[in-house]
Amino acid sequence: MAGTIEALVPGGQANPGPPLGPELGPTPVDVQAVVQQINDETEAFDGMEVPVTIEYEDDGSFEIEIGVPPTSELIKDEAGFSSGSGEPHENFVADLSVEQLKKVAEQKSTDLLSYDVKNAAKEVSGTCMTLGVTIDGEDARTFKERVDAGEYDEILVDDASA
Repeated sequence: MAGTIEALVPGGQANPGPPLGPELGPTPVDVQAVVQQINDETEAFDGMEVPVTIEYEDDGSFEIEIGVPPTSELIKDEAGFSSGSGEPHENFVADLSVEQLKKVAEQKSTDLLSYDVKNAAKEVSGTCMTLGVTIDGEDARTFKERVDAGEYDEILVDDASA
């Protein structure tokens, strides 16, 4: 009867109630132990929705895999706003520095298709565009053009290769 449960939980704030409780209740795992481990492992994503996969066995053992929150949640957290713009090409809700954008790109790198920070930053800037977030005071499309022109090459370098 081993199985898998997938859920979105608030980082560092999971509890035995929904969505976890009803899913874990019929399983042989210690619900409180699962919740505690999830909270420990998602503490860095405080309050953000974090994808979690719980694999359990008949003997009550379990493994938890923590995903990365959606790019939009990481941007909102970094820029300090709660909702995107209803007119993202006209009304801007926040501004990110290139360094903040790089931080989001690095946090999300395992889930992106990009092979380096520079291209990951361009992917993240696309989400900025849909949320109504500018980058260094400019529209995200302008940012992409400037990245392609090499203007941010010194900032958008993989730290491992720097």
